[in-house]
Amino acid sequence: MTLNDGYAYTSHIQRGGVNVLDFLSGEFRHSSREVWAARLATGEIELDGRSLRANVRLRAGQQLVWHRPPWREETVPLSFEVLFEDADLLAVSKPAGLPTVPGGGFLNHTLLSAVRGRWPTASPLHRLGRGTSGLVLCSLTSRAGAALLADWRAQRVQKVYLALASGVAAQDVFEIRTPIGPVPHAKLGEVFAASPAGKAARSVARVLERRQDSTLFEVEIFTGRPHQIRIHLASIGQPLVGDPLYVPGGSPLPEALPGDVGYHLHAWKLTFTHPASGKAMTLTAPPPAILEHES
Repeated sequence: MTLNDGYAYTSHIQRGGVNVLDFLSGEFRHSSREVWAARLATGEIELDGRSLRANVRLRAGQQLVWHRPPWREETVPLSFEVLFEDADLLAVSKPAGLPTVPGGGFLNHTLLSAVRGRWPTASPLHRLGRGTSGLVLCSLTSRAGAALLADWRAQRVQKVYLALASGVAAQDVFEIRTPIGPVPHAKLGEVFAASPAGKAARSVARVLERRQDSTLFEVEIFTGRPHQIRIHLASIGQPLVGDPLYVPGGSPLPEALPGDVGYHLHAWKLTFTHPASGKAMTLTAPPPAILEHES
């Protein structure tokens, strides 16, 4: 397996008075203070354009850069299916396990990198969690991207998912408005979860099929909060089957991470107005077998 090219993580210092090691171990909690000290000693840290090897105190307005050396990324499925293509838009179906964009240790092993290998101007208009499969819509021109992002913000794009939740639903339709916001987390400092202090969020979950110990839902989301469907179904006591992070109520487990996979969630359908033609469009991505429903 080949190495990637490494990556420069840039941080702009907002508050002075903290030293470099305290800042790095607080900002990037995936590594201990001792690991950051070793990286500082080997010259991976740069402050205001100059290599830094001492644990100095930072000032507001400075720029700190961690030059992460090339690394071997985790193996993930890199194939995708093209669902629609014209001069303005590209729609693909992402497999579960493939990150949409760089992050969490992934740089080249992402849908963005794979798609841009064939369409260099492609930009995803929304993100799916790594464990979520299904439809990702990309713009191929800046004009198309700006128009569709405006429609997204105005809630003129309909987004429907298929989700397999634990437990048998007691009713046919759930209107879920649990607020979502950051909460404390042992590994990352904070993650998004159900929170009374969070931002407003709205999902409507409709039962498609009741199974022996699970429920297949069709879920329409009207806001785009991080991990919204995972959190919302957990908040009503029916977390996704196999979800390693969210438990009934919508709280996170301290030992799990948002990027951990194993749950069953599929971006099934998008309905929107084509930014060039003005035509109403509905695109769908065939679901995996476990999420298929015989109507």
